[in-house]
Amino acid sequence: MKLVNVYHVDAFTQNPFAGNPAGVVPDANTLTVQQMQRIANELNLPESAFLMSSEHPEADFRIRYFTPTTEIDFCGHATVGSSWLLATERGWLEKGRPIVFETNVGLIPVALDIEAGQLQKVTMTQIAPSVQEIDVNREEVARMVGIRLEDLDDRYPMKLASTGGLHLVVPVRTCEAIDRAVPLLSELERLNKQHRITTTHLFASDAPEGYDVYTRDFAPAIGIPEDPVTGAANGALSGYLALEGFLEKGKVHHLVIGQGHAIGRPGTLYVTVEHTREHPVIHVGGAAHVTIAGQLRLKEE
Repeated sequence: MKLVNVYHVDAFTQNPFAGNPAGVVPDANTLTVQQMQRIANELNLPESAFLMSSEHPEADFRIRYFTPTTEIDFCGHATVGSSWLLATERGWLEKGRPIVFETNVGLIPVALDIEAGQLQKVTMTQIAPSVQEIDVNREEVARMVGIRLEDLDDRYPMKLASTGGLHLVVPVRTCEAIDRAVPLLSELERLNKQHRITTTHLFASDAPEGYDVYTRDFAPAIGIPEDPVTGAANGALSGYLALEGFLEKGKVHHLVIGQGHAIGRPGTLYVTVEHTREHPVIHVGGAAHVTIAGQLRLKEE
């Protein structure tokens, strides 16, 4: 019998049962890809992260991400959850330096914010953001995500944005409209697969008190009807806001993004956009809570 340590970490929150749950397997060197996929399916969380040794000279770990149905190239909340676990349960806090993960999209460094010896949050620097056009009918997209056409915010273009995976950015006028959204998941899945989109990301600058932006995220194409609080999609959104000129160039911008409230898993993301150079740099941070720790028992293969 092979025993595999596994953790359930709620990311972008300080509380259990909030934020976005991630599975974290910190000792995955001996697992096959098939085993990793089966474990992710068994955990049935939005994403699970598997950490293993890296041969990259600048990386501390190789990390792979799986939804219950497929491997994806990058996951923000599972990176936050993995970093928090390493810092609080695996002694990384004492090292006093960032953790560098080798992912399918490149190196992702994660800084530890420590005050009086206590970890406050972890912050990942995502890869360079990009945006691209997408030929879609706005009325059809509104129908698929379950809002009215007049709920779309015409001040912002509907585009694809990325800091590691493609996200369809859908601007919405109010947070109330976002909360009312009832997506047609089968149709949205077909649209996303057609354009190789990871998630469809609704956002409103009309945010609840304490937040600058409010978002909601649907990802049926990768086996997740709704992703509660998304580090990758909100990083891509922040890059979109910079590249499309909604964040003034030559400045450093700080955004507090709220997500998950509509489904009872509120989370908070702290995003810094360094828009002082030719290409903006996106940092996405938050806290986490290790909610479950245990062992999987696998048969030897």
